[in-house]
Amino acid sequence: MTKPIRVVVTGAAGQIAYSLLYSIAKGDVFGKDQPIILVLLDIPPMLPVLDGVVMELQDCALPLLMEVIPTDKVEVGFKDIDAAILVGSMPRKEGMERKDLLKANVAIFKTQGAALDKFAKKTVKVVVVGNPANTNCLIASKSAPSIPKENFSCLTRLDHNRASSQVAMRCGVSSDKVKNVIIWGNHSSTQYPDVHHAKVTVSGAEKPAYDAVKDEAWLRGDFISTVQLRGAAVIKARKLSSAMSAAKAICDHVRDIWFGTKEGEFISMGVYAAGNSYGIPEDLIYSFPIEIKNQTWKMVDGLPINDFSRGKMDATAAELVEERDTALDFLSQ
Repeated sequence: MTKPIRVVVTGAAGQIAYSLLYSIAKGDVFGKDQPIILVLLDIPPMLPVLDGVVMELQDCALPLLMEVIPTDKVEVGFKDIDAAILVGSMPRKEGMERKDLLKANVAIFKTQGAALDKFAKKTVKVVVVGNPANTNCLIASKSAPSIPKENFSCLTRLDHNRASSQVAMRCGVSSDKVKNVIIWGNHSSTQYPDVHHAKVTVSGAEKPAYDAVKDEAWLRGDFISTVQLRGAAVIKARKLSSAMSAAKAICDHVRDIWFGTKEGEFISMGVYAAGNSYGIPEDLIYSFPIEIKNQTWKMVDGLPINDFSRGKMDATAAELVEERDTALDFLSQ
């Protein structure tokens, strides 16, 4: 029998986790023969809700799920962890300044980073979902100096999937016929969804996305804004944030870390920018095109960048620099 892995999900009583936990526990992420110990971490007021989630996971009668551990203590939550999916964060409340949001989240991710540093395996893979995800990820990483920076990533796969799906619908093909879209930068409305390097398979022939879509005005206009603002559109319609699609994107992201990307394909994730070939400031978590092999990611280098893309890539980098500088001020206080 394969040795179980320990996976922690934070914000485990929330609605993204509610869509996510079943997929993890039934083997969609870490493989169909990988037993799992699932650790559910949330804040003390959410413990009664967590008990309900535990009951439901038990009632799913899943053969791979060895144990479920609900807790509000980081020393329990991060002990000997193989994978940490940090979903919980302080959500933005109405009338809240972005600065206040950053301050609250710096406190959360400083604590969780320090706990990872102290209690988790040094090989732990950490995925930050809670917003502002890129900057939260940077703070967690800086608070866990003994864990390699490469082990930290943040979720931009939801944006990536949204972009792929928009192109697929536009071309009248299924979404698996679209590959190599890129999300550059911040998981915010400044992100840049880029299809200059994407390919679409139409009637059995693979062609560049611009040739398949045949509508440059849409690709440089409404396509970009639709992807950038999709989260807000879902909230407006549902009165709740996107949970099902976010959970699916987390599964895609973590499964690719675990098992690698397909040959000739790259995906988008926020990673530490050091050593990038695209002129992005180094001390950031920034979303790049990424290939993964043997649980190790590498940036796809040397893609030609036109002036249109350059401007958008720099704008989202500028926002991240500003966020980082504000967050680091709070971190040093």
